[in-house]
Amino acid sequence: MLLYDQPIDRAKVRSGPESRPTGAPAGFSVYELIRLLRERMVAIMSAALICACVAVAIGKMLPPKYTASAQLYVDPRELQLVDRELTPRAQDVSGLSMVVESQSRLITSNNVLLQVIRDTNLVKDPEFGGGAAGKGILGSLLGLFGIEPKPTAAEQQQIEMNTLDALNRHINVKKTDRTFIVDIDVWSHDPVKAAMLANTISKAYLAESKQSQADAARRATRDLSGRLKELQQRLRNAEEALAAYKAQNNFVGSQDNLITDQQLSASNQRLSAARALTLDAQAKYDQIEASRRASTDPGAIPEALQSPTIANLRAQYADAKKRQAELQGELGPRHPALRQVDQQVEDLRRTIKEEIDRFAQAARNDLARARDYEASLGKALDVQKHQSVQMSQASVRLRELERDVDASRDVYQSFLKRSRETEEQESLNTSSARVIGDATIPQRRTFPPAMSLLAMIGFMFGGLAAAAFIVAANQLAPGADPLTARAQPRDDVAPERPAPVAPARQPVSARTAPQPAVSLVDKPVITQLQESDVVRTLGGIMKDHHSADVTRFGWPTLRSGPAQAAFPTTMRGMCATLAKRTNPEGMIALAVIGANDDRDRSVVALNVALAAARGGAKVLMIDADGAAHTLSNKIAPVIPREPSRLGWLPIGGKIARSVDTPNGITIQPAIQGRGARAFEAIRKAVAQARTAGSHDLVILDGPAMPWDAADRKLFDVVDGLVAVLPGDRDINDCMEDIIAALGGAERKLVGVVLNELNPTITSRQRDRRSA
Repeated sequence: MLLYDQPIDRAKVRSGPESRPTGAPAGFSVYELIRLLRERMVAIMSAALICACVAVAIGKMLPPKYTASAQLYVDPRELQLVDRELTPRAQDVSGLSMVVESQSRLITSNNVLLQVIRDTNLVKDPEFGGGAAGKGILGSLLGLFGIEPKPTAAEQQQIEMNTLDALNRHINVKKTDRTFIVDIDVWSHDPVKAAMLANTISKAYLAESKQSQADAARRATRDLSGRLKELQQRLRNAEEALAAYKAQNNFVGSQDNLITDQQLSASNQRLSAARALTLDAQAKYDQIEASRRASTDPGAIPEALQSPTIANLRAQYADAKKRQAELQGELGPRHPALRQVDQQVEDLRRTIKEEIDRFAQAARNDLARARDYEASLGKALDVQKHQSVQMSQASVRLRELERDVDASRDVYQSFLKRSRETEEQESLNTSSARVIGDATIPQRRTFPPAMSLLAMIGFMFGGLAAAAFIVAANQLAPGADPLTARAQPRDDVAPERPAPVAPARQPVSARTAPQPAVSLVDKPVITQLQESDVVRTLGGIMKDHHSADVTRFGWPTLRSGPAQAAFPTTMRGMCATLAKRTNPEGMIALAVIGANDDRDRSVVALNVALAAARGGAKVLMIDADGAAHTLSNKIAPVIPREPSRLGWLPIGGKIARSVDTPNGITIQPAIQGRGARAFEAIRKAVAQARTAGSHDLVILDGPAMPWDAADRKLFDVVDGLVAVLPGDRDINDCMEDIIAALGGAERKLVGVVLNELNPTITSRQRDRRSA
């Protein structure tokens, strides 16, 4: 096990007897910057006071500007004075806002501003390019002798256009958000003139709005009136053609139906009634004949029962039958009285039969008459049907003519009514725009600002500029850089410093929480990354913006060739040992962490990946530094962009999530921001690499200290941790800080890299010498 409470002996981990390479400045020193500025405080304050005085002097020389504002209430819901307006009204909010925007643009239209120029005679105002300023050299010379040449029409128009441009530059029209209020701001060197122009512009706008409505109504009236005579003549021609066609085809009738249609309907009704009478007569005749042929009483038919004659005869017959029955009981069959009664009964029976025969003959006659009447009505109906068919064919053209007349009448009436409405609308002002705030004479100028503010701005600008100049001059001066921290001793000046000895203090394990869980390895591997292991390139000269070669980043990278240093061999052995302990047949994931600045940690992580890739492993390197993005910024110029959904449109393309390099390393840039989103993206990338089996090793560059909750979750994703310790600081203190910050994740620490490389930050002079 690695005893973290014991100092690390550099002598045990050095790969050779040579001393550490020449040191360089460790970094930027804020203390030295404050000391330098404090030493130059008098010069800085003098420059600041001079700039403040210059700013006040410039403010005094600048001509003042005064701004006056007039407020208009432009209500797009105009007054409803007539039923129909010339233009439809906007009802939705977006439509109302567009109307107000259009009206605000109308305020600065040429018609309004030209009217303002004519009303205020601005063509002679020198501030707007008039007067002496608008004259040429010849006009100025003639003016000295009191001669005022009269300009031509073209010159007068050009003067007005110049004045219009100048006035446009003096006006600013803005609409207050979510309101119908428009502010008209006009600035001028004279406060009275600024207020006068603002009020004049608002009045000219109201007059122009009213005049435009009247002109629109007048144009509409003229156009409508010009069409009335033509529409009237078209209606008259249509009505005459309809009347002539009716007379020609005998279309006579009421307003709703023609006479032929009425006659056909009446004949059809009479024929139906005649058929009903025929059927009734037939039924009556059939009943009478059936009663006569049957053996029943012939007087039992309804007609016989209703006849008073039959009723009287039947009464007599009943009395005779009664008397016959009485006499048959008293007298013999040959008695004269009985024979007389029998004769009387027989006569009554014969009389009743004859009366029934008359009823049958009457029914026969009624049936014949009904049939004749029905036949005559059928013939008349057939004739009327033929005439109706002919009339129906002629009605097609009639209806066409009637539709033409109705359409011409409707168009003529609508034009006539609309013409009268627009004629009356010429004298009506339906605009609801009004002035709600007249411009008043401004009491304070808007430019330049107050002298105190100018002095403050000049003082701050002068102080900052002087401080920046002093720092730049000090940085560019030859010799040592006073703004960096202490420099490490050079090999040719002083011997190597002795190995650090840990002061007497408690072990980390005694000062922290309980002992962590069992480590993945018995003892973490400790190795060095020295200047003899790497080769340096100039990124500004050798970097190819179309290639992602990691050896051309401008960072120190491992040397290539048969003579391999101890660093790549040690790192490959560490990865092999970790794979046997965690995942013998699958992919392993390492996170490179450190207490140094992000750039040095990223350089070590890149060399760890390069060592594994040159050993034949497929390496995926992920930028897990959510703050600095050092690796992502380095490969930013060569990150390809995926095309957008449109394909042909390059704007809006998405940045690819990984970059393949010719060194066997795939680099995945970091996403913007930190926290749960960055952790989830890295976790998914590692999980996908494990599932696909496309890589043998995943190396996370970071996260950087201090670690938050999301960064600590990354320690659960990876299989092992590699700590990078800076060579120019106390490595024991750095190691204790890392162990204390890891907490329970200390068991995953499988390697420690002592970064003995010179700092990657170099001065301009060194770059120029190398170039």
